[in-house]
Amino acid sequence: MKRLYLDNAASTKVDPAVVEAMLPFFSEYYGNPSSSHKMGEEAKKALEEAEKAVAELLLTSPDEIIFTSGGTESNNLAIQGVLEASSGKHLITSSIEHPSVYNCFKHLSEDGYDVTFVDVNEDGIIDIDEYVHALRDDTALVSIMSANNEMGAVQPIQEMVKAAHEKNILFHTDAVQAVGQIPLCREVDMLSISGHKIYGPKGTGALKVRERTFLKSIMKGGDHQQGLRPGTENVSGIVGLGKACGLINEHMDEYVPRMRKLRDKLIQGILETVPDVRLNGHPTRRLPNNINLSFKGVNSSLLLRKLSKKGVLVTSGSACDSSDGPSRTLLAMGLPPSLANGSLRFSLSKWTTEEEIDNVLKILPDVVKNARMFGEAINV
Repeated sequence: MKRLYLDNAASTKVDPAVVEAMLPFFSEYYGNPSSSHKMGEEAKKALEEAEKAVAELLLTSPDEIIFTSGGTESNNLAIQGVLEASSGKHLITSSIEHPSVYNCFKHLSEDGYDVTFVDVNEDGIIDIDEYVHALRDDTALVSIMSANNEMGAVQPIQEMVKAAHEKNILFHTDAVQAVGQIPLCREVDMLSISGHKIYGPKGTGALKVRERTFLKSIMKGGDHQQGLRPGTENVSGIVGLGKACGLINEHMDEYVPRMRKLRDKLIQGILETVPDVRLNGHPTRRLPNNINLSFKGVNSSLLLRKLSKKGVLVTSGSACDSSDGPSRTLLAMGLPPSLANGSLRFSLSKWTTEEEIDNVLKILPDVVKNARMFGEAINV
């Protein structure tokens, strides 16, 4: 049975070109980049080349790139690193952030910080007026994701950054889902990405830190990476991340329109063939690869099991949020728990084909119908 993998928001396949770029750094160029001998110099040069590729994609300079283990570390370094260097006690984030941001701010609120969680409308978009009203003279940091990982809504980052900078407030964005999908905001002070969302290796990521953004390391160790991220660099992984970023710069204009076309075909096909379905998130202001739907009268866990048996691999929400119950993001948008509990996320990749979309549209209607009948039978 051929698998139809539509969970690319959770993790993508590593591009074969990325694997090829990484391989020599496991067995040939394996020196420590901090060593002063020839093999160390070769490793350091590879890091510098990767910095250039990542910086080009993130619209910044190589000396503003800090390599990390992924989006979660990048987000934590940005948030906690600023607070280590600031006396401000007011913070702003949104009610639909990824757990690595949301839970960080929840912890900070319990630790004495005054945190404002701005709400979103029924389409998952932050209200600019509410956001601007929340900005204060003592606000130390704003952290708002560029695009939501569950339902794909794209936030008005450019406007929010402008408003924050008018009050000299630092702005961080989690761009883990946005990078490689939509244009990034050049003016943000800090920006997080993760390698395994962009056809790179797991365990890799980066944080853009603009010049004159003062933050401190949240770990103790050596003075690697400008003293902000101690520890010997993951050279092979960083090389892979750099290659992945380079490929995005080279091919994004080719695959994004194709993904958007397939996304719209899948949305339209499901809405036409499956009754009582709601599209979650803004109908057009969303990531080109993201579809989030709520199926009335059925639990998503049952749908997932039945689809998986048919080879259709999707998810009910964020892979990084293992909590039971309905999605925090969908509840924040005003969905009743019954609908939020019946949501599925389909996320495409640059390799998704029209044939795969057609196959999903053939399989899904009967699966939903059978799942609803099964649910009714249990409740009799």
